[in-house]
Amino acid sequence: MAEAALGLGSNMGDRVDHLVTALRAIESIPGCFRVRSSSVYRTRPWGKTDQDDFLNLCALIETDLAPLDLLAAVKGIERDLGRVERERWGPREIDIDILTMDGVTLESDVLTLPHARINERLFVLMPLAEIAPGLVVNGVPVKETARALEAAGRPDDCVLDADATDAIRAAFAA
Repeated sequence: MAEAALGLGSNMGDRVDHLVTALRAIESIPGCFRVRSSSVYRTRPWGKTDQDDFLNLCALIETDLAPLDLLAAVKGIERDLGRVERERWGPREIDIDILTMDGVTLESDVLTLPHARINERLFVLMPLAEIAPGLVVNGVPVKETARALEAAGRPDDCVLDADATDAIRAAFAA
Protein backbone atom coordinates (compact mmCIF):
# COMPACT_ATOMS: atom_id res chain seq x y z
CA MET A 1 0.00 0.00 0.00
CA ALA A 2 1.16 3.49 -0.81
CA GLU A 3 -0.08 6.75 0.62
CA ALA A 4 -1.36 9.20 -1.96
CA ALA A 5 -2.44 12.80 -1.48
CA LEU A 6 -5.45 13.98 -3.46
CA GLY A 7 -6.69 17.51 -4.01
CA LEU A 8 -10.42 18.07 -4.50
CA GLY A 9 -12.20 21.23 -5.55
CA SER A 10 -15.59 22.43 -6.73
CA ASN A 11 -17.02 25.80 -7.75
CA MET A 12 -20.28 24.88 -9.47
CA GLY A 13 -23.62 23.74 -8.11
CA ASP A 14 -23.80 22.27 -4.62
CA ARG A 15 -20.06 22.39 -3.90
CA VAL A 16 -20.29 20.68 -0.50
CA ASP A 17 -22.38 17.85 -1.92
CA HIS A 18 -19.92 17.39 -4.79
CA LEU A 19 -17.05 17.08 -2.30
CA VAL A 20 -18.92 14.65 -0.04
CA THR A 21 -19.98 12.51 -3.00
CA ALA A 22 -16.44 12.50 -4.40
CA LEU A 23 -14.94 11.46 -1.05
CA ARG A 24 -17.47 8.63 -0.74
CA ALA A 25 -16.72 7.52 -4.28
CA ILE A 26 -12.98 7.53 -3.58
CA GLU A 27 -13.59 5.31 -0.56
CA SER A 28 -15.50 2.91 -2.79
CA ILE A 29 -12.64 2.42 -5.26
CA PRO A 30 -11.35 -1.12 -4.75
CA GLY A 31 -7.92 -0.90 -3.19
CA CYS A 32 -8.38 2.65 -1.80
CA PHE A 33 -8.91 3.64 1.80
CA ARG A 34 -9.32 7.24 2.96
CA VAL A 35 -6.99 7.93 5.85
CA ARG A 36 -8.04 11.50 6.60
CA SER A 37 -9.30 14.68 5.00
CA SER A 38 -8.45 18.30 5.63
CA SER A 39 -10.76 21.10 6.51
CA VAL A 40 -12.45 22.88 3.61
CA TYR A 41 -10.96 26.09 2.29
CA ARG A 42 -12.75 28.75 0.25
CA THR A 43 -10.32 29.90 -2.39
CA ARG A 44 -10.15 32.41 -5.17
CA PRO A 45 -9.94 30.87 -8.62
CA TRP A 46 -6.44 30.26 -9.96
CA GLY A 47 -5.45 30.72 -13.59
CA LYS A 48 -8.85 31.86 -14.86
CA THR A 49 -10.08 34.34 -12.29
CA ASP A 50 -13.51 35.40 -13.65
CA GLN A 51 -15.47 32.62 -11.97
CA ASP A 52 -16.94 31.70 -8.58
CA ASP A 53 -14.74 30.82 -5.62
CA PHE A 54 -13.82 27.19 -5.08
CA LEU A 55 -14.22 24.96 -2.08
CA ASN A 56 -11.04 22.89 -1.79
CA LEU A 57 -9.79 20.13 0.47
CA CYS A 58 -7.12 17.46 0.45
CA ALA A 59 -7.39 13.81 1.38
CA LEU A 60 -4.78 11.22 2.17
CA ILE A 61 -5.55 7.72 1.00
CA GLU A 62 -3.85 4.35 1.18
CA THR A 63 -3.97 2.50 -2.11
CA ASP A 64 -2.55 -0.51 -3.84
CA LEU A 65 -3.42 0.94 -7.26
CA ALA A 66 -0.72 1.99 -9.69
CA PRO A 67 -0.67 5.77 -10.31
CA LEU A 68 -2.30 5.59 -13.75
CA ASP A 69 -5.01 3.23 -12.45
CA LEU A 70 -5.75 5.64 -9.61
CA LEU A 71 -5.91 8.49 -12.12
CA ALA A 72 -8.40 6.56 -14.25
CA ALA A 73 -10.53 5.88 -11.18
CA VAL A 74 -10.68 9.52 -10.01
CA LYS A 75 -11.34 10.79 -13.55
CA GLY A 76 -14.23 8.31 -13.69
CA ILE A 77 -15.58 9.83 -10.46
CA GLU A 78 -15.36 13.30 -12.02
CA ARG A 79 -17.38 12.12 -15.04
CA ASP A 80 -19.93 10.38 -12.80
CA LEU A 81 -20.43 13.62 -10.88
CA GLY A 82 -21.16 15.50 -14.09
CA ARG A 83 -17.86 17.17 -14.79
CA VAL A 84 -17.72 18.46 -18.32
CA GLU A 85 -14.45 19.59 -19.86
CA ARG A 86 -14.93 23.23 -20.71
CA GLU A 87 -11.88 25.44 -20.68
CA ARG A 88 -8.50 25.18 -19.00
CA TRP A 89 -8.77 26.24 -15.34
CA GLY A 90 -12.44 27.05 -15.88
CA PRO A 91 -15.40 26.33 -13.61
CA ARG A 92 -16.08 22.72 -12.70
CA GLU A 93 -18.46 20.60 -10.71
CA ILE A 94 -15.58 18.60 -9.26
CA ASP A 95 -11.86 18.35 -9.78
CA ILE A 96 -9.78 15.56 -8.29
CA ASP A 97 -6.00 15.68 -8.69
CA ILE A 98 -3.40 13.21 -7.54
CA LEU A 99 -0.83 15.42 -5.82
CA THR A 100 1.75 12.96 -4.52
CA MET A 101 2.20 9.24 -4.13
CA ASP A 102 4.75 7.59 -1.81
CA GLY A 103 8.02 7.05 -3.59
CA VAL A 104 6.63 7.87 -7.04
CA THR A 105 8.13 10.35 -9.42
CA LEU A 106 6.38 10.24 -12.77
CA GLU A 107 6.17 12.40 -15.85
CA SER A 108 3.82 11.31 -18.60
CA ASP A 109 1.38 12.92 -21.00
CA VAL A 110 -1.47 12.40 -18.54
CA LEU A 111 0.08 12.46 -15.06
CA THR A 112 3.01 14.15 -13.36
CA LEU A 113 3.93 13.23 -9.78
CA PRO A 114 4.42 15.18 -7.68
CA HIS A 115 1.79 17.40 -9.29
CA ALA A 116 3.53 19.83 -11.63
CA ARG A 117 2.20 23.04 -10.03
CA ILE A 118 1.76 21.92 -6.42
CA ASN A 119 4.28 24.45 -5.08
CA GLU A 120 2.44 27.35 -6.76
CA ARG A 121 -1.02 26.65 -5.38
CA LEU A 122 -1.98 27.83 -1.94
CA PHE A 123 -5.40 26.13 -2.33
CA VAL A 124 -3.54 22.82 -2.42
CA LEU A 125 -0.79 23.54 0.07
CA MET A 126 -2.95 24.93 2.90
CA PRO A 127 -5.17 21.85 3.23
CA LEU A 128 -2.27 19.49 2.50
CA ALA A 129 -0.11 21.11 5.18
CA GLU A 130 -2.99 20.63 7.63
CA ILE A 131 -3.08 16.85 7.20
CA ALA A 132 0.53 16.15 6.17
CA PRO A 133 2.71 18.96 7.57
CA GLY A 134 5.87 16.88 7.31
CA LEU A 135 5.34 15.99 3.66
CA VAL A 136 8.26 17.15 1.55
CA VAL A 137 7.68 18.04 -2.10
CA ASN A 138 10.55 19.04 -4.35
CA GLY A 139 12.86 19.20 -1.34
CA VAL A 140 10.71 21.57 0.76
CA PRO A 141 8.13 20.73 3.45
CA VAL A 142 4.63 21.66 2.22
CA LYS A 143 4.06 23.59 5.45
CA GLU A 144 6.94 25.96 4.61
CA THR A 145 5.81 26.47 1.02
CA ALA A 146 2.25 27.12 2.20
CA ARG A 147 3.43 29.75 4.71
CA ALA A 148 5.49 31.50 2.04
CA LEU A 149 2.61 31.58 -0.47
CA GLU A 150 0.17 32.72 2.19
CA ALA A 151 2.47 35.59 3.20
CA ALA A 152 2.86 36.65 -0.44
CA GLY A 153 -0.87 36.48 -1.27
CA ARG A 154 -3.98 38.45 -0.47
CA PRO A 155 -5.67 37.84 2.89
CA ASP A 156 -8.74 36.14 1.37
CA ASP A 157 -6.97 33.99 -1.25
CA CYS A 158 -7.49 30.83 0.79
CA VAL A 159 -9.52 30.86 3.99
CA LEU A 160 -10.92 28.14 6.18
CA ASP A 161 -14.65 27.58 5.54
CA ALA A 162 -15.92 26.34 8.88
CA ASP A 163 -19.50 25.81 7.68
CA ALA A 164 -18.46 23.65 4.73
CA THR A 165 -15.99 21.74 6.92
CA ASP A 166 -18.70 21.06 9.51
CA ALA A 167 -21.17 19.95 6.80
CA ILE A 168 -18.68 17.47 5.32
CA ARG A 169 -17.66 16.10 8.71
CA ALA A 170 -21.32 15.71 9.64
CA ALA A 171 -21.98 13.79 6.42
CA PHE A 172 -19.33 11.26 7.38
CA ALA A 173 -20.32 11.09 11.05
CA ALA A 174 -23.86 10.01 10.18
